[in-house]
Amino acid sequence: MDILEEIVAWKRLEVERFKETVPATVLYNKVESLQDVAVPSMCRALMTSDSGIIAEFKRRSPSKGWIREDGDAAVIPLDYQKNGASAVSILTDAKYFGGNDGFVQIARQSGVTLPVLYKNFVVDEYQLFQARVCGASAVLLIAAALSRYDCAMLMRTAHEIGLEVLLEIHGAEELEYLDAEPDMCGVNNRNLGTFITDVQNSFVLSEKLPRDICRVSESGIGDAATVCRLRKVGFNGFLIGESFMKEPLPGEALHRFITTMT
Repeated sequence: MDILEEIVAWKRLEVERFKETVPATVLYNKVESLQDVAVPSMCRALMTSDSGIIAEFKRRSPSKGWIREDGDAAVIPLDYQKNGASAVSILTDAKYFGGNDGFVQIARQSGVTLPVLYKNFVVDEYQLFQARVCGASAVLLIAAALSRYDCAMLMRTAHEIGLEVLLEIHGAEELEYLDAEPDMCGVNNRNLGTFITDVQNSFVLSEKLPRDICRVSESGIGDAATVCRLRKVGFNGFLIGESFMKEPLPGEALHRFITTMT
């Protein structure tokens, strides 16, 4: 069992435990009351942004352990916003990434008005409702973790409750998942089974992606020159987390990064 399979197996157990604490009907009723509450569009933000940087609040990873155990969701996401991020990604998985849904709520309460990506391993529609309740704008769906049918059904539900979808693929064999018409397509440069990272993966797949879709390159982006090269082949968004989170002041690190892009 590779790490992705391990995480997905755990996630299914975790969701069932969540349902025992907060029954699905309770969560669905909360979302129903939010239907008139709009959230900012992540797709629109990336398509109109000069930088396209999705700055990630990521405290831990399965491969590297704690990156920033004391990372404060009330401080860092807002600093990202103040320093030019186009959107913010917040890890909400607890066991493997040291996150939780409360981090999205805390970021919103601190003053974050940018689009927020709820980044987790979504395997059940219950998690979509969790994302909507805590204030997310978009949710990540990972092709490698889902069947095409399940992915399409989750995407439809996400759209019904006012969430955009960033569909993540890693290889050409997953391009068929795009038939479900996600709002954005993310190319993960990190293999979720082996955790080997190669940004060249985005360049290879760029030629195979639909021309009109919002494209996001994820992982392994360490310098502004790489972002500029990715822009030239059609990418609109660039998800960067670890390189910012490792710095004493992540927001200032983002600012320096964006400055070198101009």
